[in-house]
Amino acid sequence: MKLPVHEVEGQIRGAMRGRGGRLLLKAPTGSGKSTTVPGMIRGEVDGRVLVVQPRRLAARLLAEYVATLEGTKIGRGVGYSVRFESRVSAESEIVFVTDGVLQRMLLEDPDLSGVGAVIFDEFHERRLASDLCLGRVLDLQEGSRPDLGVVVMSATLEVSGLAEYLDPCEVVEAGGRMFPVEMVHRGEQVVGRRGGQRPVELWDRVAAVVKAEVVEMKEGERVLVFLPGMYEIRRTQAALERLAVMKGWEICPLYSSLNPDGQRAAIRLDESRRVILATNVAETSVTIEGVRVVVDSGLVRQSRYDVARGFDSLRVVKISQASAAQRAGRAGRTGPGRCVRLWSEADHRGREEFDLPEVRRVDLAEAFLFLKRLGFQRGFSLVGSA
Repeated sequence: MKLPVHEVEGQIRGAMRGRGGRLLLKAPTGSGKSTTVPGMIRGEVDGRVLVVQPRRLAARLLAEYVATLEGTKIGRGVGYSVRFESRVSAESEIVFVTDGVLQRMLLEDPDLSGVGAVIFDEFHERRLASDLCLGRVLDLQEGSRPDLGVVVMSATLEVSGLAEYLDPCEVVEAGGRMFPVEMVHRGEQVVGRRGGQRPVELWDRVAAVVKAEVVEMKEGERVLVFLPGMYEIRRTQAALERLAVMKGWEICPLYSSLNPDGQRAAIRLDESRRVILATNVAETSVTIEGVRVVVDSGLVRQSRYDVARGFDSLRVVKISQASAAQRAGRAGRTGPGRCVRLWSEADHRGREEFDLPEVRRVDLAEAFLFLKRLGFQRGFSLVGSA
């Protein structure tokens, strides 16, 4: 099947030919970058290709999918390595890893022996571990590993500043496969009489929207709901299970710590009618077929430094406009779709354009210790910290 990235395959391969190739690839959801670019890069470098993912779920599921495309068993030609689980052998030419695993690899083998290229996927999420690893890999390329290829891929990131940081690099942009998505905004609701009003709980609002949307949906079509975390998922699942209209519908959670069988059950391809209650793990990389409707809470549970307590804590915050666009795009992968946003248009216009990089919102003590272990003795700057 021809994907949008195939139209720029020549440019992608060309950027990796020779020693020390650098490529910045901007390609939207549905372009095929996560599944096909690693194979293109493998043909142009000597050594294993590492594909860095921000989440364990994406690393594992992408590896399994690419292994199927390549006609190999997982752990042979294509493998993955995430926390507490590894399916990699000497035969593995493409290995999907999390940024945390890559940090450990850099500590154990600072020169990344046997690695021909490192691909940083979904870099627009700007995780601190990814920023640190990119800085170290570029340092390697400019020093002891001039043969190492570096690829940075993003769906929504404004690439101008990153291109300057990577310079000299090849900048390539690919199109996407998107069907039109109808956008509907529904602001916060309240219940009760004047003087005793309170906001309607998030899970009750989601249940009301899903109840209205499923009436006209067909076999094999899905509703994908984005929620901040496991607590909201459980409350929403309970609210939906109480509705008579949901009889015959599967209600499946999807989050990082869910067991692999549960994750596969949520995204499997069949003709069942399904509502998937997901955190932002479903925002990028993971393909969920048949999604016709997206219901977006507009919220995410995010780690931020708490000045009063002196350590990081999880907070529920509003997502950025770029993140909202990513979520809405899930409804337009295979046909025309619909996205119901549980916030007003005015609220949307006031949101940040892009997510705040993690380096600017978390405690940096662990990052400094990591760099110390790598041998940095003098002052340094982190990617995007300025």
